[in-house]
This record gives sequence, structure tokens and C-alpha cells, in this order.
Amino acid sequence: MARHGSRRGWYGKVAGAALGVTLLAAGASVWTAQAGAVRDASPRPAASAGQGAVKPVAVTIAHASDKGARGVNITIDDGPDPVWTPQVLEVLREYGVKATFCMVGTQAQAHPDLVKKVVAAGHRLCDHSVSHDTTMDKKSQAYQSQQILDAERMITKASGGVRPMYYRAPGGAFTPYSRKLAASRGMRPLGWNVDSKDFERPGTDAVVATVEQQLPNGPTVLFHDAGGDRSQTVEALRRILPRLKEQGHTFGFPVR
Repeated sequence: MARHGSRRGWYGKVAGAALGVTLLAAGASVWTAQAGAVRDASPRPAASAGQGAVKPVAVTIAHASDKGARGVNITIDDGPDPVWTPQVLEVLREYGVKATFCMVGTQAQAHPDLVKKVVAAGHRLCDHSVSHDTTMDKKSQAYQSQQILDAERMITKASGGVRPMYYRAPGGAFTPYSRKLAASRGMRPLGWNVDSKDFERPGTDAVVATVEQQLPNGPTVLFHDAGGDRSQTVEALRRILPRLKEQGHTFGFPVR
């Protein structure tokens, strides 16, 4: 998600919940083993339950679509949310579109049923950190590691063993270290080309217009399914998806 100061209230609550998770995780042997690997300047891939060895991916930030020049990547941030994620899923199902869901760790932990529904529908998962701290790039490597690895663990557990394939830094707050760590865990750093501005709730017409104006910048479009009233997002998707299909676009996933 892009950085916006107005979001701090909602994320403050998320951060509070994340603090409790972090304190619990700090005492667990799994975290101890992971933290040891993180302190290594060149983190090595480790095994992930149910999916064998993790295969490292490129450390560069992905923007392109696996569908080529006419491809569009729909990405959905900050959920899952019990009110809005099901509605987003229904619109995507209606138009036969697959998307990438960038999930906040505490949200995934709170709503594992929704994580499983996202996976069952054929969408991909993305690690969006534990608490959506948009100042992560100003924090220590140990803090960045906790945010990325704990969220990876939460999302994987909530999904029933399906690991996130991407890592999107909150607000785009990537660092060379966080990109390298995520890539070593098989999660391609994920950017965006089009910020729909749906989080600001400017009106459905404005969201649609923003996407259409910015799409020449590139194929990866940023929407949200949590953090407040997302009715404009749902309606904007309902308008945008068929329109893009009519224009000859196909929907895919970010390159890996």
C-alpha cells in the first residue's frame, strides 16, 4: 500500500495486536532458529512445513505481468477482512480474474478461513508484514526480519501450508536487506505501477479514473480489502474488470 498518514489509526490497532504476537514468537524455538539465520548477512533458504525446501527468487522489485504486454496484475492489500474480502472474492469470481492478496500477518492469523478461501479460489498470497509499519525501512534489520518472517509464518499457517509467493513492503518501505531476506525465503519483492487511491475513498468514479489514467505506467494495480469501508473498491473492481477485458487486457500474476 502507498504511504498515507490517515491510515495510522487503523494500523495502530494492528500494531498493538502484532506486539503481542511478537512477544509470544520471541520465546518460541522456531523463531530462535529463524532469527539465527536472519543475522547471517547472506540468509540461506530453509525448509517450510509441507512444501519442502524454499527456492530463492530474484531480489529485484517485480512490476511486470506474467501475461506479457497486455497483462494486468490485480493486487489486493491489507486483509483479509471478514466484511470486504468475501465481496472482493465474489467480484473476482464473477469476472474470472485471479489476483494477488498481500496479507497483513495479524489479519491472516485472525481470519484463517478467509485465507483458505483465497487460496482455494486460485489466487496467490503475498507477505505484507506483521503490522504494516510504513517506517520499516528506518528500523533495524532485526525488526525487519521479525516483521517479514513472522508474517510469513502466520500466513502459511492460516492458509493450511501454502506459502506467500511475494513480499510487499508496507508503503513501499523496502530496503536492500528486506528484499534479500524475502527473496531468500522464495518471496519476490512486489511493487506496483498504479495506485488506485481507493484507500482515501475519493468516490468510485475517481478510483476508476485513476486506474485508467495510470495504467500506461505499468500492469500492477494496487487495491485494498481492509482498513475501513471498501465499498468503493468493490464497485470500482466491478466496473474496471470487464472494461479492461473489453480493451483486450488479460489478467495475470506478477512475474517471479
